Amino acid sequence: MEMFRHMYPIFRHGFKGFVHSNSHIGLNFRTSRCTYFHPIPFCYRIHSSAECSVQSSEEEVVIALGSNVGDRIHNFNKALQMMKKLGVNITRHGCLYESEPAYVTEQPLFLNSAVRGTTKLGPHELLKALKQIERDLGRQDGIRYGPRPIDLDILFYGKYKIESEDLIVPHERIWERAFVVAPLIDLLGSSIDNDNVASWHSLVGRRGGIFELWEKLGGESLIGSKGLKRVLPMGTHLWDWSEKTHVMGVLNLTPDSFSDGGKFLEVNVAVSQVRLLISEGADIIDIGAQSTRPNASRLSVDEELQRLIPVLDAVVKMPEVEGKLLSVDTFYAEVASVAVNRGVHIVNDVSGGQLDPKILSVVRDLGVPYIAMHMRGDPTTMQSNENLKYEDVCEQVASELYNQLHEAELAGIPIWRIIIDPGIGFSKKTEHNLELIMGLSNIRREIGKKSLAASHVPILLGPSRKRFLGEICNRSPDERDPATIAAVTAGILAGANIIRVHNVGYGLDAAKVCDAMLKQQKSIS
Repeated sequence: MEMFRHMYPIFRHGFKGFVHSNSHIGLNFRTSRCTYFHPIPFCYRIHSSAECSVQSSEEEVVIALGSNVGDRIHNFNKALQMMKKLGVNITRHGCLYESEPAYVTEQPLFLNSAVRGTTKLGPHELLKALKQIERDLGRQDGIRYGPRPIDLDILFYGKYKIESEDLIVPHERIWERAFVVAPLIDLLGSSIDNDNVASWHSLVGRRGGIFELWEKLGGESLIGSKGLKRVLPMGTHLWDWSEKTHVMGVLNLTPDSFSDGGKFLEVNVAVSQVRLLISEGADIIDIGAQSTRPNASRLSVDEELQRLIPVLDAVVKMPEVEGKLLSVDTFYAEVASVAVNRGVHIVNDVSGGQLDPKILSVVRDLGVPYIAMHMRGDPTTMQSNENLKYEDVCEQVASELYNQLHEAELAGIPIWRIIIDPGIGFSKKTEHNLELIMGLSNIRREIGKKSLAASHVPILLGPSRKRFLGEICNRSPDERDPATIAAVTAGILAGANIIRVHNVGYGLDAAKVCDAMLKQQKSIS
């Protein structure tokens, strides 16, 4: 709750600064059977035994999603696509949660999330559209609260409180369901960004709004316990990144990378290196064929693919790779598409969509996790004086990363498929890198001011053998593994979820010790 305390003066005053006048602007009663309408604080009320609709240019809505039958992720993806076609423009996504079933407990685990968007559909038109999506995805009438391939509920519709025979908004049982409130909280920032959000808080009837309700249910302490896990679809399973720090091993297929350039150009040598990384405990192998060291010249798509494809084709056939994850380090949309279609699970884009904007729509359609890294400019310009100017590096990197995340969301990549990387060594001086490593919690907090979902996404940290470590320790790249371990240790304790390292054995040991420290700290707090 600490990060939300500054909001309480607004809540205590009942949001009086936003109360609307007693006008009927925006309402069109379709029949004479609408019995009454009058404004309540922050909200318009519709009470009807027939269909009423709000006619306006657009209304902001929040829609909850649930699924526990069939391919749950596929059901979510199809539902989002169909919502867009039927007139819902999705602007934000909540995180993805796996939860135990409520009320009827003898059924499979649910996936839950929520989205925030805008629509020109009236509330009953929107309800009709959502019910059609449910039917199209195979939902049939059955036991209430029982199994279903998809469940779509309108949580909020503009500033309106709606009470009719077939639609109640806000949904009548929001306030007792942690699996609904968790993704709803995700869609909010830690401050009121418009009067719709203020009205949603006011409907809770608590001084602290939805945040106070969430804390009463148990808040963040619920995540990872009591059958509510925050997860990310990764390969064929759902990844709970809170369980341990994951280790990403680096495979550079480049002749000029700063640390190991030219070592793994031959297919058999690259395969041997992958085998070594896996034997040392790597969870993810990150394969890159495009050098992104400072001042590196850019390869074309064809040149990058010529380096990548032979190695990738050999790696995916390795028995040792089964159960592991493969990542492609590229900023080209076409390379990402080819790699995923050949067996890669993750797209790692050092530009966060800035160098090839088509990569966002490609990753959306591929349906794989997307790592968005912070970098200003490109490898030839990232260390320019202009790109190295920061007033507050954590605050500015957070703001710029959030802008990249939001662009990805607007392109259709749900927040539950995004991982962020603060870009250690990319358009950063030594002091910037140190501040970022120690300030990961500050980055989360800054992002959380705009989107709490975005503040919860996994963080990848990649300081391995970087130049700033050499400047501090006066070591060549191949002598920087001890310094790397110091950096990743500080990063894990500050909140990193994935570390990207060249020496996986050392990195894994550091991760295990840090995880043990964090677990011990949690047990005594």
